Order: sequence, then C-alpha cells, then structure tokens
Amino acid sequence: MAKKHNSYPVEPTLDMGFDEMDAASQQENGPVTVLGMTFSNDEERRAYFREQLRAKLPELRSIEGFPIGSDDDIVNLSDPPYYTACPNPWLNDFIAEWEQEKLHLEAEGKRHPNVVVNEPYAADNNDIKNDSVYRSLFYHTKVPQSIIIRYLLHYTQPGDVVFDGFAGSGMTGLACQSCKGDNAEVIERGGSLNSNWGLRHGICVDLSPFACSLAYNINTPSSLKLVKNEATRILNEMIDEFGWLYKTKHSSNQYGTINCVVYSDIILCPNCGAELNLWEGVVDKKEKVLRDYFDCPHCGFQNTLKKNDLAFESKYDASIGASNRFKKIVPVTITYTFDGKRHEKTPDEDDLFLLQRIENYEIPFWFPTNRLPEGSETRRNDKYGITHVHHFYSKRNLIALSAFLYKISNSPISGQLRYLFTGMIMRSALVNKVHFTKYLNGGTDWDAGYLKGTLYVPPFMVESSVLAQITNKFTRYIKAIPYLPKTFDTAISNGSSLDTRIADNSIDYIFTDPPFGANINYSELNFIMESWLGVVTQNRTEAIQDTSKSLSDYGSLMSECFSEFFRILKPGKWMTVEFSNTSASVWRTIQNSLINAGFVVANVTALNKGQGGMRAVTTKTAVNQDLAISCFKPTEQLLYKFENGAPETNVWDFIDELLSRLPVHLEHSNKTTAVVERSPKILYDRLISFYVQHGFPVPLNAQEFQAGLRERYAERDGMYFTPSQAAKYDELRKHTDGFQASLFLVDSEQGGIAWLNNELSTPHTYQDLQPKWMQAINGVRKGDILPELMQLLEENFIKESDGKWRKPNLRDDIDLAALRHKALMREFKVYVEVAQKPRGKIKEARLEALRAGFKQCYQDKDFGTIIAVGNRIPQNLLTEDEQLLQFYEIASSRV
Repeated sequence: MAKKHNSYPVEPTLDMGFDEMDAASQQENGPVTVLGMTFSNDEERRAYFREQLRAKLPELRSIEGFPIGSDDDIVNLSDPPYYTACPNPWLNDFIAEWEQEKLHLEAEGKRHPNVVVNEPYAADNNDIKNDSVYRSLFYHTKVPQSIIIRYLLHYTQPGDVVFDGFAGSGMTGLACQSCKGDNAEVIERGGSLNSNWGLRHGICVDLSPFACSLAYNINTPSSLKLVKNEATRILNEMIDEFGWLYKTKHSSNQYGTINCVVYSDIILCPNCGAELNLWEGVVDKKEKVLRDYFDCPHCGFQNTLKKNDLAFESKYDASIGASNRFKKIVPVTITYTFDGKRHEKTPDEDDLFLLQRIENYEIPFWFPTNRLPEGSETRRNDKYGITHVHHFYSKRNLIALSAFLYKISNSPISGQLRYLFTGMIMRSALVNKVHFTKYLNGGTDWDAGYLKGTLYVPPFMVESSVLAQITNKFTRYIKAIPYLPKTFDTAISNGSSLDTRIADNSIDYIFTDPPFGANINYSELNFIMESWLGVVTQNRTEAIQDTSKSLSDYGSLMSECFSEFFRILKPGKWMTVEFSNTSASVWRTIQNSLINAGFVVANVTALNKGQGGMRAVTTKTAVNQDLAISCFKPTEQLLYKFENGAPETNVWDFIDELLSRLPVHLEHSNKTTAVVERSPKILYDRLISFYVQHGFPVPLNAQEFQAGLRERYAERDGMYFTPSQAAKYDELRKHTDGFQASLFLVDSEQGGIAWLNNELSTPHTYQDLQPKWMQAINGVRKGDILPELMQLLEENFIKESDGKWRKPNLRDDIDLAALRHKALMREFKVYVEVAQKPRGKIKEARLEALRAGFKQCYQDKDFGTIIAVGNRIPQNLLTEDEQLLQFYEIASSRV
C-alpha cells in the first residue's frame, strides 16, 4: 500500500496542553494487584515478573515459535505478566482469575450462566469507520476494532475470554477492552449501546515480536501527562543535538528545516557509457509529465525510464568492516519549511557539503547491522548493494533514528515510545517513492509513500525527516491515548499458535485474522523493524506460502493451528476467521483446514475494512471486501451421542445442531437472499466432513440423506429448516420484496461458469463478484483444478470500458469459444508432456482441459495420447467423469 506522508509546514514542535494526573500515571505510582499479588507500583511489579520470566526462559526456549534474541533483549522488551516477548507462561493463570471474576459478574446480574449462541453473526459489515487508534497504527494488515466489537457483542458476554492466535497488531485485545462501553467513539463505531456491553478479556498470540510489541502498546494504559512531558523533552533534545542534520539554506543567511529529500538513480547510457541523472531525464515539471523516454545529452541515444543499466560505486562500510557495491544515487530536490511556508529547491553546494559532513560523522549510538536473511523480499535488493538492515537508511536518518532509540530506551515510558519508534522505521527508510501525480501538479504537501507488502526500493527514493516524523507520531499518539484502555486486561504472548500451552476447553470465543497463502510474507517484512527491537521472528513454522513452503505445507500448518484452536475452545462455542485472499485454492485450503481441525462451518459473510492497500486498489484482481467465516466446535452432548449411539440415528442429531447454528433469514436490498449453507448439498457435505474427521463411517448416501431431509424438516426456497425456524423464516420473508439469488454452488469449472451466467444477468465489476464467488465455492472434486475467477471471466465473458463484465452476445460467443479452446488445449499439451515421461504423474488437472484435449485427440484419432494421459491423471477424475471415461474406453478399444 502506498502510505502517504503528512506535510510538515512548521518547525517540529509539540503543544499538547495536558498536565493533569491521570489514571495511567497513578497506576505507575500507586499500588498494583496482579494475579493475586500486590505491588507498591508498576515498576516494582515489572521488576518482579521480569526476574520470574528470566528464570523461566531456559524452559520456554523449547516451545515452538520462541523468537530469536538474547535473554536480555527478550526480558527488556517484555512487560510481564501481561506481555512477554516470548511464549507467555502466565496465560492459564490469567484465565483462572478471569473465570473467578465471571462468578462475581453473575452475582451482580451482569452476565448469565449457560448462555448458548445459536445463530452466527451474519450481517455484512459495510459501514465501518476507522477510529483514532487505528489511524495511529502501522501494520501490514489490521481489522478495525469497530468490526471486532460487533462480533464480540454477538458471541460473548461480559467477562468472557477471547483468543486471537494470529493477533497481529492486537486489535482483538483492544476491542475486548473497548466493550466496556465507556467510550462514545467506540460505541458509535461498534454498534448501538445495549445490555451486552461490558469488559471481555483478550489473549493475543503472534509469532512476530514486532506485532506483539504493537499489540502490547495499544492494549496498555498510557499517561497523557507522562507522554506529553517525555515527548516534549525528547523532541527538544533531538532538535538541539541533531537539528543540524536537517538544515538547508533558504537565502544568504537564512536556513529552513528539511522535510524530505529526493534521491535519483544514476544510470549508464548503453550507447556511450555516460552517467545520466534519471530524474533530470524523465521528470518534466513544466509540462507536468513523467517521460517514458529521454535522449542522452552526450550522444542522443534514446533511453527509457523502466529499462536501463544502473551505475554502481564501491564504498567501505565500517559497520560491517567490508566494502560493498551500491547503486549510485544523488540528491535531486529538497522540500523544506521556512517561516511557516513550504519551499522546494535543487540541492546547492551547502547541501552537498552537509552530506559530506554527515558521511564523515561517526555514529555514537547502536543501530542494527543484521544481514538480511534468505527470502524473496529480504534478498530482492542484494543486486543494489542493500544487503544489511542499515543499508535501507541514509546516513542522516540512521544518525537520527539511532539517537532517538537511545533516548527512548532510557525513558520511564520506553515501552510506549517504542510503539512510536517502530511506526517510523519504514517511513524513514529509502523504500519511499515519489507520487508523481500530485507532485507534478504542484501539490501543497509532499506526496510520498512506500508499497505495502514489499521491500521494493524505487528509482526515486524519498528521505523523510526523522524530526518531522517524531512530531507527527507523538501528535497522533496523543490523539489516540483517550481511546486506549485504562487498565491492563489483555495478555500477550509472542509465540506460535501451534503450541499455545493454554489448557483444554478454556476459551469462550475466537476471532482471528490469519495469514492467507502468499499474500504477505510477514517475517521477511518485519525483519527490519525487529532488528531494531533486537528480537526477531523464528519463522520455521510460519503459516504462509513462500519459496520454501508450498500451498500443501501452508494447509498443513493451518490445520495444526486450527486444531490447537479447536482444543482450547469450549465445546459449543464459536470462532470467526477473517479471510483476505482472491485465490480460490487458498480459500479451499482454509476451509479444509477448519474442517480437518473439527470445526463446522456455519456461515460466510462479507467484511469491508475500508480502502485496501495500493495493490488492492490498482491490480486487476482487486477486491473491496474480505470474508468472515463463522464456525463452531460441536457440543459435548453431540460428541457423546456419536461415541455411544447408532451412526444412522446420529445423522439427524448432527443436522439438528447444524441447522440450529445457521442463519434463518438473510436480507439484501430489501430482498430475501439464499442461505447456501441450508441447501441439501452443503448440509450433506458438512455431514460427511464431520463423520470422516471423527473417524465414523458415513451411513447414508446422498439420495438417502435428501429423502431423510424431506421427511424430517421443512423446505423453503430450496433450503431446509426446523419447524420453528420455518415459521420465523415465513414471517420475515413477508416483509421483503421477494426472493433473490438461486442456490448456485461452484463445485467445478462448469458450475463456476453457470454461477457467473446467473450473476451476470446484469453486468458487474470483478470487485462486486469476487466476495460472492468465494462464498459460492464448495466441494471441488479431488484432483480437479478450479480456475481463478479472473481467468473464467477472461475466457468466457466480455469486459466493457467501464470495467463491468457481461455475458457475450452471439458474435462474442463464437470468438470466445475459439479463444477458450486454444487456452484449454495449451493446458492439455502440458499434461501430455508429463504423461510421456517415464515416471510422469499428473496430481491435479483442469477437468475442462482434459475434456477438450480428449475430444480433440478423438477427432484426430490420436487414441494413444488419450490412454497415456488417462493413465497418469487422478483416477477419480477419469472414473467419475462420464465424458472422460467414454473417450478413454473408446480409445482403449481402438488401440
């Protein structure tokens, strides 16, 4: 995502106006009770538990996901028992204490024992607004707490224990504490005030030390007074000691304060070898354009913006004691503030002299010099000489950042200030790029940012003032403090969700936003921030797809994590999984992982977090919405019946429980919409998954099952209900304008095309279709490849100039059919190549490509190819598909 820098039109300064003593500062200075122990103040509590943590570290290091770092760095980063920069050994102690609190809440009438939540939260979240804390927070992905609060109010009661095993920045913990209902901004964004408001207790677990550090800070009370005082003191010290780094001459004896400096790549003319300034060649502010081509001023050869040879220079790097070959860059423009106004200039002799002075300056403070680890993102810049963490920074910003870190490390609120520091790390790096649209049109602020989800280093790099960022970050943090918790009520653990060490059946509800396939390589992207923190992710079992982990590996890891979630969740309770991926294969993998773990999927709804990142805005597979999967752990009563009763009878016990957990009525645009989970096919699929997962034989075939449905339950619009649910559905349906959408399900390529034909009765954009498409995918045959949505659209439908897709007319249909046949035959030829190898095995194949290929081979009388491919594809595809089997049998009889 391209992150926008605020402009800094004034000298760095702070004027907060908060001097009163607040609850957080009182807690720092007054008695504190935690886990049954009372301390004179928070510092005493912190010191005691840090020593306890240090003593436990040898044992904790054996737990999967223990991060990479020294004992000192881990202990210093931690604030135990609430937050540990390693697996938290006090989680079960917190749970036991919180369970006792429930009894007091019940006695006070603030919660009720044995509450059962039957229906999932099925409302689409399309009116979400981001709050002050969300806006102050930097992380790759985050779900606004206002969304999570709605789920908490639906699934939990005051006092319940909520778990997030992929906690990221810790928004689930914040949402739990915000459910107190004492904050107007939170109430307005989370839903109307109701009797279910009240504190929930959060447990946040994440593999990343950076993520856990953020989670700690947004779930920790902060003192306005302390932050204001420390912010003012540290900023003034930074300006006094390092303001010279960001000075530039405005006129003869007047100096302004630098906001940003742009550096340009130097390239080599491929014709004459001359060094060329890329910025001077392609940026035309007069014509307000960015040229794709420009002529070499020495020989006239036409050079290009995108394809060019970089110039390099060797420099000795004293930090690592070796010379390195870096791409050559030069400063080309400076934006600065003088007398409260923004100005822009080309670097002059004074600026170049300052850079030389900076280059000769010996940095007195620590900064990370870690070698970037193996990885597609972390090693992508080796070719430019950016091989170590400190290479991502200009010498100027490295001086300022290291000094700022030193000062906050010695602050009494160093934990909170690290939150601000980590938010500046990527803003200060040379991954920031110029946004030329606003720049060329004379924007009043400097428009620059970096691409989210990558460590891409652009040809025009922006160096942003660390001093200006300190001002900006402190100001944002001050605005967020009133919306942070007033007490510690969230436990944070830095470790793997494969092994939480939480007791069985302890958790009341789970809300989680896990990594989705290859969307984001968290550990690689977090490596720079974590190097500054001194504790780094142990990514051996990180649940992602990357160069070392396949989709199958990812699926196995997710199954193990969900199995751990299943173990710690109380029977009959719910889990919500937020999904953010456009890949159908990853979507199926997540669903299969949930089922393999023992969960029963009850509903999938849309979840709109607001504007996505740059990639989500510009790519052709961009989507506007994520999805939320609601699933539950079967009750103890149901499991007991299965273990002690007849399988045939228990079928209907399972369906009773499943139907009781499904939405009764869904409405969209004042029309009743289908609940696909109530269709016979989905109900049967859920039944089979449950039986297989628990090792029970499936007693009924599909026909027998559907006959039983008709005998026992009420049918409405192709869906099945219990009698009481049917009555409720009938009443609710009266108040809508009819029924929309049939129960189309996508279980094959043909089914997908049929689904699209139904949806495209009126034109739709890809963004409109994609969330519905993901929800419709179900039960694709083993071994069959379902093409992605965009591929099916491109092969079978027409895209208009406004970006909407429509059904083809007759002429379009003929052209598309020919193009589709060519595409299918290209895929079939790959299968033929594999089949002709001595040990070639085709593990997965696109069924429609096999059909097209077999048909073409039949017409060409190439029966040997049909047999060769047929012998190497998954046999269930051959034996279960009538067309393929027919061609194969004919070919066998002709050879």
